[in-house]
Amino acid sequence: MPDRFDPLVIGECVADIVRLPEEPDRVHPGGSPANVAYGLARLGHDTTLLTQLGPDAHGRLIRGHLTAAGVEVRTDDATGPTPSAAVTLDDHGHATYAFEVGWTLGPVVLDRAPRHVHTGSIAAVVEPGAATVLAAVESLRAGATVSYDPNVRPELMGERARALARVERCVALSDVVKASDEDLTWLYPDERAEQVAERWLAAGPALVLVTRGGAGAFALFADGRAVAEALRVDVVDTVGAGDAFMSGTLHALAAHGLLGPGARDRLHAMDRDTVTDVLRHAVASAAVTVSRAGANPPGADELREALDNT
Repeated sequence: MPDRFDPLVIGECVADIVRLPEEPDRVHPGGSPANVAYGLARLGHDTTLLTQLGPDAHGRLIRGHLTAAGVEVRTDDATGPTPSAAVTLDDHGHATYAFEVGWTLGPVVLDRAPRHVHTGSIAAVVEPGAATVLAAVESLRAGATVSYDPNVRPELMGERARALARVERCVALSDVVKASDEDLTWLYPDERAEQVAERWLAAGPALVLVTRGGAGAFALFADGRAVAEALRVDVVDTVGAGDAFMSGTLHALAAHGLLGPGARDRLHAMDRDTVTDVLRHAVASAAVTVSRAGANPPGADELREALDNT
């Protein structure tokens, strides 16, 4: 059983309305931070999600989904509709999104201090809620490690320079950062992913991971670079793949005792074998998720089985 690190995830829930030709709409609970919280809970971690949910059918669906996995859902007093996204899948299962999102998260008092904080995506850039997220991370990081995934949604990011400034602020506050090559292309269209990852690592994180879809992933850390190939699976869709990669990453880091109070120095000193093992877990977690519909990450037994088959 991995070390318990009591993660707090701060960010949005989104009802993913999946639309396929000549088929009825299917609604899946989604939202990048919510997916990460769900994945961590399924992997056995005592996870809290600080989010915003409306008093509507989508909100009830998402809350039930999260609590069934063991996520403690904390919300502010907002009563607006639950954010939603129309998800269109191409012939290869690749997802594109059209959002209806408002993010107005207000301050919420926590019962206990978290040992690790994860945030990202819409929650970290869309105002007015993004200010609450940034303030929370800044206040909590003295007693917790921090992870961040920009999970770029161009339709919601606003003006690029402003969004980039917020992303880079979040990177500097974080110990672990994960991004996709598509994220980096939108943020830095004239730079290679490796160049951006090197600069991000120099800004403060101990670990920067970049996913490349079917080409696998790489990670930069103080002692160098590690690479993992994608696992061969029949892809149903890519919804939630990056979020499963993130929860798999945190799960593995916790198992190595590299998250939580007092772990920051050890995290910065980790060796190549440790990073390679973290990548193995992350890639396997993503592979399980793309092999089935929606953001459906593995439980601990499923992840072990996937790793055993690699």
